[in-house]
Amino acid sequence: METSSGESMLLNPAPRLASFRRHLNRPVDILPLAVFRIAFGALMFASTLRFMLNGWIDALYVQPQFHFSYLGFEWVKPLSGGGMTAIFIATLILSLCIMLGFVYRSAIALFFILFTYIELLDQATYLNHYYFVSLVSFLLNFMPAQRYLSLDARLRPQLKTRYAPFWCILALQLQLALVYFFAGFAKLNEDWLLHGRPMAIWLKANTGIPLIGPLFDYNWIALALSWAAAAYDLTIALWLSWRRARLPAYATVIVFHLLTAMLFPIGVFPYVMIAATLIFFSGGELRSALNRVGFRLAPLPRRAVIPHMRPSTAAKLILILFFVMQLILPLRHYLYPGDANWTMEGYRFAWRVMLNEKAGFATFYLADRTAGKTQVVYGSQYLTPQQLRHMSYQPDMILQFARYLAAQHPYAGQRELAVFAEVYVARNGAPSKLLIDPEQNLLEASRDIFSAPWILRY
Repeated sequence: METSSGESMLLNPAPRLASFRRHLNRPVDILPLAVFRIAFGALMFASTLRFMLNGWIDALYVQPQFHFSYLGFEWVKPLSGGGMTAIFIATLILSLCIMLGFVYRSAIALFFILFTYIELLDQATYLNHYYFVSLVSFLLNFMPAQRYLSLDARLRPQLKTRYAPFWCILALQLQLALVYFFAGFAKLNEDWLLHGRPMAIWLKANTGIPLIGPLFDYNWIALALSWAAAAYDLTIALWLSWRRARLPAYATVIVFHLLTAMLFPIGVFPYVMIAATLIFFSGGELRSALNRVGFRLAPLPRRAVIPHMRPSTAAKLILILFFVMQLILPLRHYLYPGDANWTMEGYRFAWRVMLNEKAGFATFYLADRTAGKTQVVYGSQYLTPQQLRHMSYQPDMILQFARYLAAQHPYAGQRELAVFAEVYVARNGAPSKLLIDPEQNLLEASRDIFSAPWILRY
């Protein structure tokens, strides 16, 4: 009995898999990858320099007597003042090397290590765009981004090529699409869609902005902008992927992120996203735009001559695992009971961007049960203002601080101690409520990936 070619393909998926592999490895213009590398390096240089000039190395990593570690990374500790300064100087130089494409392979690998090291030093400094930078710098380790418009290609002409495998462009596009989509998906909640919160809170704090500021007093403006932001995040990657819609979509990217930068103090993140989304443009589109502003780039040769750039089996497995994790992490909060916006379980590394306006107040009680004495402790006695602000509404940080308090007791390890905390948190304009069970001895609570039963859920 004969079978059609379609039935044969269904019975034997090998030809389809081979065709998919050929599609991923097909040569495309390397210009988008080179432009991405240059923009990424330039922004990381500016961001690192800004960090140093603002004195944040000392304020965030040297002055604090205690740092909130990430689970599994308790061994990551800050260096001395001179050591931390050296780390940032190295990061600054490496950013410049990435931008120029000079000793690129070593520069991007070391940048990823140093930047991620800095990011892991204290949970109080966690920002979504720091996480994004670590992910992108990791991905760039697998890509030939230095083979065009770089000092490496100028110094070693045999390295130069006008082509790159399509999978390199696709991987960066996919990373951006995941960031946007999950940021939008997280906004599909009652506070955001029905009440325009916390957007209304933030807008009312910016009514002094010329021209548009007076509009921020109207609740319907906050609600409209909330819906627009959710729609933008959920769909922008699709619009950028459609050639006919790409230019107006990119104009929307610019307006959206510049408005975000104007309203919210979130550093360089809006500019990182504006630059990163250029990866959705084809080489021809970028070349045409650059030529119009004075950069004379030769047209792409008609015939692709591309060196062997297929990733190794190990690299393929690493990249597959990387993107599988990028799909799992933003959804892991469903494994925990309650609202992640309140409990903070499964909240980090999930692109849950700008969903909360929170304020907390924590009072700790350090009990020496052997002596029958209880001491009232406030976090401000030990923590910096930034650490205190973040700790006051994040249960895992509250647990870490409770253990630190016990360790500071002069009879730690010699007497029976207990630490309790009374923590009130207000979220998105609602009245404050107890965050954790005030009767829970935090020294008996475990710190792991499982749900904490001592977090109060409403």
